[in-house]
Amino acid sequence: MIRIDDTQFEITEVKQEEPLDHVTEHIVDRPNVVEARVYKLRSGFVKHSVYITLGYIEQNGRKRPIEIFINSKDLTKNAEYAVLTRLISAIFRKSSDPRFILEELSSIHDPNGGYHRNGKFIHSFYSEVADIIERFFIEIGMMEKKTVTVASESAAPSEAVLATNTEFQLCPDCSQRSVKMENGCLTCVNPECGYSKCDK
Repeated sequence: MIRIDDTQFEITEVKQEEPLDHVTEHIVDRPNVVEARVYKLRSGFVKHSVYITLGYIEQNGRKRPIEIFINSKDLTKNAEYAVLTRLISAIFRKSSDPRFILEELSSIHDPNGGYHRNGKFIHSFYSEVADIIERFFIEIGMMEKKTVTVASESAAPSEAVLATNTEFQLCPDCSQRSVKMENGCLTCVNPECGYSKCDK
């Protein structure tokens, strides 16, 4: 208790909080050299091919991710890719189990809709990034490959429905579901658009 000019002040000791072990324990510093894998993503949501580089290190006999980079010729997406890579890289370095990022990215839906590829409906560009990260996790031994079970005939959609859903994809230029494969090229059939992207 302190008295100043007949006024009493009570001093209480402020106890410093203990550091959160589960947060600080798993922070990984980036070494000067890391192993990495590069994946090429051809997305229906962006004009140009995207290259995703995933770096990893070996720690206590196990491989773990440490960083991600996303690059493309499309300079209009640079800021978006920078934010995405910094956030995911931070999760890789600070989380003991970063696999939860797959569910978070996969749950993002593009407001313009999605498209089907190889029998799977793609919700957004972010869900495609999640698919690449999942493939990477499997390849470095962080998770096992999912086994696909065949649904019964009654639960399977009809061939007519599948044909309708898979014929056209979302156009990155006009945002219409008007892109289909013709002679090895993804071509927009919207006469006001004319988007085309060929395999090379």
